[in-house]
Amino acid sequence: MKPHLVLHTRVVTGTGGGPDKTILHSPRYLEDDGYRMLCAYMRHPDDPLFRQLELRAQEQGARLLAVDDFGPLDWRLPGRLLRICREHRPVIWHGHDYKSNLLGLLVRRSFPMTLVTTVHGWVRRTHRTPLYYAIDRHCLPRYDEVICVSGDLHDRCLRIGVSPERCRLVENAIDLEEYRRRGDRRAAKERRGIPPSRLLIGVVGRLSAEKGLNHLLPAISVLVARGVDCELWIAGEGSDARALTERITALGLVDRVKLLGFRSDCRDLYEAMDVFALPSLREGLPNALLEAMAFELPTVATPVGGIPRLIVNGVNGILVEAASADALVDALERLAQDGELRSRLGRAARKTIEESYGFHDRMQRIRSVYDRALGRCKAAA
Repeated sequence: MKPHLVLHTRVVTGTGGGPDKTILHSPRYLEDDGYRMLCAYMRHPDDPLFRQLELRAQEQGARLLAVDDFGPLDWRLPGRLLRICREHRPVIWHGHDYKSNLLGLLVRRSFPMTLVTTVHGWVRRTHRTPLYYAIDRHCLPRYDEVICVSGDLHDRCLRIGVSPERCRLVENAIDLEEYRRRGDRRAAKERRGIPPSRLLIGVVGRLSAEKGLNHLLPAISVLVARGVDCELWIAGEGSDARALTERITALGLVDRVKLLGFRSDCRDLYEAMDVFALPSLREGLPNALLEAMAFELPTVATPVGGIPRLIVNGVNGILVEAASADALVDALERLAQDGELRSRLGRAARKTIEESYGFHDRMQRIRSVYDRALGRCKAAA
């Protein structure tokens, strides 16, 4: 039987984000189950950082098409996507954001196919956010299957009219062998010039307001003032990079906080970290958190989005009040003073990932979603 082609569609800027780890990692998992995958990424042709995504796709063995997208008023974009559909003949359109969801409905008018989308989370808030919500409220109830990566997103989709029979909770997951501690933490620190006794705290994610870094920086300042020997590494890029740099300088933390910029692979960073911090104000279920836990890192996180479903406070991590530098200080100081607690939480974190967040199992759930969607559409036809 000829395999079914799934067309993953997404709008990206720069080097992308967490969803791209899942999308580009997915194709090889379903080939034996009758599904081939092609990724059509809409990006501005002048974006120099898109090349990073192309290289990541090559490394993962994912077929990636760059689609010119000149912004909201680019009326030719649906035509470009329609030509891709007519050339490659996908049976499933898999959208990953509000714009690709709307485009899927438009393109299906001229090229019949089954529509599936993944809701990764509405976390970034700008003056356009109400418009984006409105588009998704229109699109999501009209899709054949809606996949949500966290329980709160699943509940929200039901509230805006998505049928329970078409709304699935399929949480993010990671490759358990790829994300596994292999080296010695002490040696990893020494390779980077970090004293072995210093508490290395790590953050991996987009540099934007919803990540809560403006609450973490003053917490680090307090810890240093109290004599806690600690250092913070932040890997990622985003619109707040300059403001964060200025804040680090103003707090006198230039020697204690490093902005590492974009990292295509953070596994070597996880090897050196003692603690992972996720002070987010809004989240879905971030891949970086799964990765850190797979590396046996104790995590200090806020109970937002899908995080409380993953972290049990005091068992496999520590949950603290969002937007509270004081709460971050208390949790990080506690971990700095108790190495046994760090080890216990880290071992439990790895066990959680092994039991419930392996990528192979996730992709089998995605296969079931595709099977149901195609079966339903064939029956309707």
